[in-house]
Amino acid sequence: MKYNWGQQPLSFEPLIQQQAWQDQAFRDLLQYLKAHSPFYQKLFRSASIDITTVKLTDLPTTSKEDLQLNNWDFLCVGKDKIAEYTATSGTLGTPVTIALTANDLERLAYNEYCSFVTMGLSETDTIQLLLTLDKQFMAGMAYYQGARKLGAAVVRTGPGSPEMQLEVIRNLGVNTLVAVPSFLLKLIETAKAKGIDLASFPVKKVLAIGESMYDSEWQKSILHERICQDWPLALHSTYAATEMQTAFTACNAEAGLHTNPELIIVEFLDEAGNAVAEDEIGEVTITTLGVEGMPLLRYRTGDLCKHTTKSCACGRHAIRIGPVLGRKKQLIKYKGTSVYPSAIFELLNKETWIENYLIGIHQNSELQDEIRIQVVSKSVHPSEALAALKATFRAQIRVVPEIEFINAAALMALQFPNGSRKQLRIIDYRP
Repeated sequence: MKYNWGQQPLSFEPLIQQQAWQDQAFRDLLQYLKAHSPFYQKLFRSASIDITTVKLTDLPTTSKEDLQLNNWDFLCVGKDKIAEYTATSGTLGTPVTIALTANDLERLAYNEYCSFVTMGLSETDTIQLLLTLDKQFMAGMAYYQGARKLGAAVVRTGPGSPEMQLEVIRNLGVNTLVAVPSFLLKLIETAKAKGIDLASFPVKKVLAIGESMYDSEWQKSILHERICQDWPLALHSTYAATEMQTAFTACNAEAGLHTNPELIIVEFLDEAGNAVAEDEIGEVTITTLGVEGMPLLRYRTGDLCKHTTKSCACGRHAIRIGPVLGRKKQLIKYKGTSVYPSAIFELLNKETWIENYLIGIHQNSELQDEIRIQVVSKSVHPSEALAALKATFRAQIRVVPEIEFINAAALMALQFPNGSRKQLRIIDYRP
């Protein structure tokens, strides 16, 4: 299982050639798992799977629960071969440790190199990383390694104060940021307070992590529009998960997030495990290629989105995915209406009087879902703003959740529980 991570990206090849390459890589993966993976060895035996003839779509799927219950049974190498330990954030339950070999780190660097190339970056760019590189966070380490592979200059500021970020950008001539989009709003507010004209700043592009920049129809989200009305930027949305050790990134055409077919096989499944059509919402299900430490086979991520196999204007022919509409476990059935969290995010992001918010999903004594939103307000007349917000909810998603005001410090404590590295926008309190 040795891959050349310096090769021409497979996404520029016709889709049929990508699939032929993946078919062979899939066969290699089955052989590797049968020889090295305790978890998949048991799965193959219990399901009487003949790896020489089985099709990908005939195999059972795995899930986050499998990783949580059998974390170290997924490890395919001796601990002497592990180069780094990373971990999931624990947003949906117990965090999972993902161990990477030296080859896996090379693969990760190649993936983020592809992300930067997809954005149109080169060795002449300067990239500022506004995300943590510690706390076992894979993304920070991955984007750093990818930028180094690209040959670009890197500035590791982390998620520090807006004042410091703006000063570094101006002093070093940074032209690209890797950041959580909502933090850009804080930079904009700080710049306005200091009389700084952001249009004169050198930053032209942002790789946006953790929050989608598009709605379900691949149109720019409200958050995207709020940022760009004050700061003319090209915002490139991305989707990633620690477990799959891969990220998908939007190109300049802004028509979906590009997958990397040499790194991953992607399926989109319904609840029964059947493939969905391109105009339907399906669960992102992945099979990793080229991973040595902890490869995954038909792993259901829990994330729901649409996809397309149409070629992109940028010249790539690989599958593209739309924005993640929500997680399967976070789909809310509220007062008879199915609500995706992304729809609530869009409404709240539109309200400029809201400084911060947290969505809570609860279950009442009748075992019905309830939505409670805690809001930090910038408005001097919050009751009037609240009435208008409730009217918007009623008009656009037909239900009105409970909404309460909370002070900024209390909300931040809820959003970063136990020193979490990841700011929570939604918490599922249901059993």
